Amino acid sequence: MFGETGTGANMRGATRGHILDGVKASLRRMQLDHIDLYQIHGFDPATPIEETVRALDQLVRQGHVRYVGVSNWAAWQIAKALGIAERWGLARFESLQAYYTVAGRDLEREIVPMLRSEGLGLMVWSPLAGGFLSGKYTRQQQAEAGSRRLEFDFPPVDKERAYDCVDVMRSIGEAKGASVAQVALAWLLAQRPWIVPIPGTTKLHRLEENLGAVDLDLTAGDLAEIDAEASKIEVQGERLPEAVLKMTGH
Repeated sequence: MFGETGTGANMRGATRGHILDGVKASLRRMQLDHIDLYQIHGFDPATPIEETVRALDQLVRQGHVRYVGVSNWAAWQIAKALGIAERWGLARFESLQAYYTVAGRDLEREIVPMLRSEGLGLMVWSPLAGGFLSGKYTRQQQAEAGSRRLEFDFPPVDKERAYDCVDVMRSIGEAKGASVAQVALAWLLAQRPWIVPIPGTTKLHRLEENLGAVDLDLTAGDLAEIDAEASKIEVQGERLPEAVLKMTGH
């Protein structure tokens, strides 16, 4: 819930009216009596956080929603919402959906330590960096016809350094009979037990390949080898500081 669903002031954002109306409309369309996890898809600067938190709490109390979470919020925004929920005895956020890959580790600065401290789960969108970590991209073959990255180059990736990560993961994968995509997903799964990747694909064989990452065991040596390259990738123009790497277990 966040995007515009019609005309009018209450047809967009994270306002109380938009949230309550949106959930009830979704339940009617899907012919369900509740939603297991309901997330606010983006931060609404025009709506007080308390209004959003209270609206979500009402949905939980009414039984329309079991658990609530957010997507793409900053650490301070989530922390403020958790404080409001604790102060007033409201339903708290249980999850964050955000971008996090071996080629994009910005979350390790503030988000990951906050999630770890407050006990929230992390659902990772685009865990293969928009297909960049699928293994089909190399310095020689940067984009193929029909590739999503050819027309929509997102999420942004420090490509030159990310290619080094892909080379390392390809080497590890070849030794284990696994694809680059499986190694990239297995790296994510190895970070924390509360991290859930959400890989997306339009091809069945790709889905089956991605699912194989669950059975791929990366050794401490494998993870260290990948991290040695990944830690060189620039984040906001800087390398990840050693203190952050140590704090998050890298």
